[in-house]
Amino acid sequence: MTHHQKKPIRHLLLAGILLVGGIAYLLADRYLIQHVEIADVSAYSLVPSATPASPGSKTTLAGTATSPPDTVAMEPVSSEGVYLDDWQYAAEDVTISIEKVSTGSGRDTLTYFVADVVVTDASTLGSAFANNQFGRNIIETTSAIAAENDAIFAINGDYYGFRSDGIVIRNGVIYRDQPARTGLVFYRDGSLEIYDETSTTAEDLLAAGAWNTLSFGPALLVDGEIPANLTTVEVDTNFGNHSIQGNQPRTGVGMISVNHFIFIVVDGRSNGYSRGATLTEFARMFVERGCSQAYNIDGGGSSTMYFNGRVVNNPLGRNQERGTSDILLITS
Repeated sequence: MTHHQKKPIRHLLLAGILLVGGIAYLLADRYLIQHVEIADVSAYSLVPSATPASPGSKTTLAGTATSPPDTVAMEPVSSEGVYLDDWQYAAEDVTISIEKVSTGSGRDTLTYFVADVVVTDASTLGSAFANNQFGRNIIETTSAIAAENDAIFAINGDYYGFRSDGIVIRNGVIYRDQPARTGLVFYRDGSLEIYDETSTTAEDLLAAGAWNTLSFGPALLVDGEIPANLTTVEVDTNFGNHSIQGNQPRTGVGMISVNHFIFIVVDGRSNGYSRGATLTEFARMFVERGCSQAYNIDGGGSSTMYFNGRVVNNPLGRNQERGTSDILLITS
C-alpha cells in the first residue's frame, strides 16, 4: 500500500472516531450531564395562601372533604397531638394510612402498597426537586429528597428532568410551559383534574388555581371509567423512552373526593415477590379504592413510597432505589 493510499484510510478512521465521540457526547449530554436552570428552588417557593384560589373555568369534581379513614389505636409520639406508627400518621391537618397488599403465588405474585391520604388544606401535598435545583438530569433518590425536606410521606414524581417538555407547576410556581401530553393538575381547592396540556397554558392553569402539575400519564380513570385505549397507549415514543405496557413496577395517584387521595406503588420485576402490573390492573386498583380519577406517573426502578424515615416498598425486589428528579410529599 502506497503512502497516498494510506492517507484516505487515516482520514476515514479519524472521521469515524470523531463521529463516535460526537454521538457519545450527545448521549451523555441528553442523559447524564446536569443542566441546572435554577440553582436554588427554595428561593422560588411560595407561602400557601390562606384562601385557596378559585378553580376558574375548570370542572370542579363532586365531593367534599372526607373524614379520616379508620385507624388502629396508636400511642402519641409527641405532646402536639400527633399519632404515629410504622404504617399510619394522624395529625390535625393530615391523616395517612398505608397498606401492603400481596396476591397470587410463585411467578404470579403481585405486591403493592396503598396510601390513603386525607388533608384539610390541599397545599399540604407539595413537591420537591432533587438537590433543590431545577433542570435536566439532576437526580437523587426519593428517600434522600424526602429526608432533605422533612417529609413524613413521599412518592416519586414524574421525572420531569428526563425530558424538556411538559407543563411543570410546583408549589404554585411555573417552571416549564411546553405542552406535550396528557397531564394531571392538583388544584388549591383540593381537587385534581386530568387534562390535555396542548389545550391550555401554565399561566391559565395557575389562574385557575393550580398548585402542582404532573406530566407523564396516561390517565388511568376519568370520571370513574377506565380509558378504552389503555392496553395500547404509549406516553413518549422518542429515543430513550421505554414502553409502559406489560407487567411493570408502577406509581400512580387517584382522588376519591376533594382533599382525599390514594397513592399506589406497585413493585415488580422480581419473581416470587412481585411481577408488576399492567396498566389495566393498575387502573382497577384505583377503582377498588373508590377513586373517580387516577393517573399514572413514572414507574420502573423509580417507583418508591417513603414513610416515616424509611422506604416502604422494595424497588425491583432489591431494596435499591433509582434516582429521580422530583417527588410529591407531605411534611410532618
